[in-house]
Amino acid sequence: MQTVAESVNELNGHILNGNILGAFDKFYADDVVMQENENEPAVGKAACRANEEAFVGGMTAFRGAQVKHVLINDDIAVVQWHFDYDHAQWGTRTYDQVAVQRWRDGQIVNEKFYYSR
Repeated sequence: MQTVAESVNELNGHILNGNILGAFDKFYADDVVMQENENEPAVGKAACRANEEAFVGGMTAFRGAQVKHVLINDDIAVVQWHFDYDHAQWGTRTYDQVAVQRWRDGQIVNEKFYYSR
């Protein structure tokens, strides 16, 4: 089994290559809980994947993503991202985001995203 650091690096590589949904299918647990800022969390892989599909499906232009920093301690990873894209619902988005992930058995069981609106 990969270490958390190896899994995080592989996951980030998939995202940087545009394979967001493939990465989700591989690295997220069936009982995953995901939350954006202080919004209501999505619970379970099906609900979380539906949110990811809506995000990816609404993207109309993608200018880039960059991993700025990665911190890993035991089963927790913190990844700082920079994103630049256009979305059908949200318009032009250029921002930094921090993703805090809790890993178990090679998969994310909890992830919370922090970013300015």
